[in-house]
Amino acid sequence: MPVPTSRTNECGRIKIDEIRCNGCGLCITVCKDCSISLENKKAKIAATPLFGCLACGHCMMICPQEAITVEGRCTSEEHMLDVPSSEEAASYEELLNLLYRRRSIREFKDIPVEKELINKVVEAAQTAPMGLPPSDVHLLIFDNREKVSAFAKDFCEYLEGFKWFVSKWFLALMRPFYGKEYTSFLKSFVRPCVKAFTGFMKRDINIVNYDAPVGLYFYGSPYIDPADPLIAATYAMLSAESLGLSTCFIGAIHPFIQNGKAAKRFREKYGIRYKSQGGIFLLMGYPDVKYKKTIKRSFAAVDWR
Repeated sequence: MPVPTSRTNECGRIKIDEIRCNGCGLCITVCKDCSISLENKKAKIAATPLFGCLACGHCMMICPQEAITVEGRCTSEEHMLDVPSSEEAASYEELLNLLYRRRSIREFKDIPVEKELINKVVEAAQTAPMGLPPSDVHLLIFDNREKVSAFAKDFCEYLEGFKWFVSKWFLALMRPFYGKEYTSFLKSFVRPCVKAFTGFMKRDINIVNYDAPVGLYFYGSPYIDPADPLIAATYAMLSAESLGLSTCFIGAIHPFIQNGKAAKRFREKYGIRYKSQGGIFLLMGYPDVKYKKTIKRSFAAVDWR
């Protein structure tokens, strides 16, 4: 039975050229669906795969004889590229330097970001790993300051009807169901966010998305691994930094537009196809500030076993 996504409801189709196949077995080693077996020193389609081919393409990409092709689930032989050499890849030190240079920037120059750079960021983000192929990440692009600002104003108007959710009486009523920690989060972060977003916007100050030159909204479908949009957004963030753009994640928009009729109407207005467990906004633009220092951060815990 195929694993469904919003993009496809079919299994991948594996084709094996028996003449080219030399029986090395590399395809079997990398296929975690058990879709391929070895018979008489030749690769064959297995009769009992775990799920059905997910079209990850591993078997096709590792075959030294180019004897395997995979079609379906948004995958094709035409999509294959040569793996860049190790000399072309960034070293650990180069990657670490990029990470240490990165700061969350909310102050942007009033300069448009070239479409060419936006496309490069999107191309890099599409390489992000996913729970199940094909990627079920959806991307909404606001490609200029006017569109970004208009979205923020609409969002604040929408939030005006949302204030009851973080009112004192409602939180007191729901505390036995929400629990101490979530109620504390709503009181200490969500309620001030709603108040600040709407209050500042009434003074024509945008602290929702800071009138950034570009806004990218990554979200998923009901089928998706909730982490997938966040991973793709992280890839976009790193690629933007490498191109001389500065970035900032905004996580406070996505949760507000997921549930209820008003949220559905808001999503429909912007062509957001699904409500999604995982989602995040990434702001991009040329920075209007420059930091001279960075900071070394840490995890809450690192436990070795």
